Amino acid sequence: MNSYLLPLLAVVIGVVIAILTKTQKSNYTKLLLSFSGAFLLALTLFDLLPEVYHHIDAKQTGLYIMCGILLQVILEFFSKGAEHGHVHIHKNDNDFPWLLFISLCIHSFLEGFPIHQHNDMVYGVLIHKIPIAILVATFLLKSNYNKKQIISFLIIFAAMTPLGTFISNHSTFMATYVDVINAVVIGIFLHISTTILFETGEGHKFNLSKLVAIVLGIAIAYMI
Repeated sequence: MNSYLLPLLAVVIGVVIAILTKTQKSNYTKLLLSFSGAFLLALTLFDLLPEVYHHIDAKQTGLYIMCGILLQVILEFFSKGAEHGHVHIHKNDNDFPWLLFISLCIHSFLEGFPIHQHNDMVYGVLIHKIPIAILVATFLLKSNYNKKQIISFLIIFAAMTPLGTFISNHSTFMATYVDVINAVVIGIFLHISTTILFETGEGHKFNLSKLVAIVLGIAIAYMI
């Protein structure tokens, strides 16, 4: 049950934090992003990658992973990088951000596929979704969109990951391709997490807080 509830809970937590803080992008959010990037990357390498390589030929796995990276690049062309903390919604824009909405939903749907009862990827998705939900909710609340649009956006966005998990776990048709999809998702996770980790700080300065957040993310992922 946690496989379905925790991704939903991540969005709820993110929305609540966005409502309470009402800040565009605090230093705490940046540190949470760094932690989530390291945690997601480590879980992908420790848990998901060996599982996929066990079921698919190594060269094919590499090809599917590269397809995942390219897919995420394409999604970010429309979402402008919302999946790793860059949300660009103009306050004076009254047109609903359909491209952002569809891109985030596709990303969220796919990231639900690697989540099973026997693995820990649900925790990686949980930690990944909280800062993204904070940023998306913050920008939506600061926009001129009406409440019905904002609520609908967040509800559908929250439901997409559990929907992907449900389909991967219960669809006999998708069971044939679940390892291929997981390899594609690895590429998505690798792109997102490394983008978060390798983005330089202001003035290329050494950031001890970010380093600590990254080390903690890796250590906790290794221990669970």
